[in-house]
Amino acid sequence: MRKEFEIQGCIEVSLEVTEDEFWNAFIGFVESKGWSFGGGIREIQDGYYILADGSRGQRVLDG
Repeated sequence: MRKEFEIQGCIEVSLEVTEDEFWNAFIGFVESKGWSFGGGIREIQDGYYILADGSRGQRVLDG
């Protein structure tokens, strides 16, 4: 039997950290504990989701 925790929140990093760098560090931490993660990641800048093309998408607070 296993237990799960749902994560709802944001992690603030410095501007030079890329999404890939953050993801690799996060997953590295999770895996170093022998845990697994199922989910996704969305970049946020100045309160807006950032789309794949780098443009601003929907405001975080509007969702």
